[in-house]
Amino acid sequence: MNEERRIEVEEVSEAAAPPKARVGDAVETFERKRDYLEGFLAQKAPEPAPAEAGGDLYEAVIDALKEIYDPEIPVNIYDLGLIYDVEITPEHHARVKMTLTTPHCPVAESMPGEVELRVGAVPGVGDAEVELVWDPPWDPQKMTDEAKLELGML
Repeated sequence: MNEERRIEVEEVSEAAAPPKARVGDAVETFERKRDYLEGFLAQKAPEPAPAEAGGDLYEAVIDALKEIYDPEIPVNIYDLGLIYDVEITPEHHARVKMTLTTPHCPVAESMPGEVELRVGAVPGVGDAEVELVWDPPWDPQKMTDEAKLELGML
């Protein structure tokens, strides 16, 4: 049982290069699985209804609000945070809930009327209604970052 094992050694001057793999040499042994990511990416997001946030009519009302400026502050009333809610009814009537910086604001009587006129003039809006509220009271934290930057508060 004491067999002697020998390792044969062969000296060569250079080794032959291994054969290159070719696509045609590959053998596919399994079926390709369905690509779920491709189907997911092909789906389109549902279009928002015109009256919902992101919808054309809603965005047109927001754009109209962004054109109204507080006479004392060089920032529009939307970025100032004076607009609390915008609702577009199924009949395409616009309801805006807003406040003012203070009840003693010099435009307290005229601003809601201007908002109602501007929103009512948006094409597609049947009627506009503005509700002026004081609760919750306005504070500078309601302003967008753009408004804060414009006023040197950021």
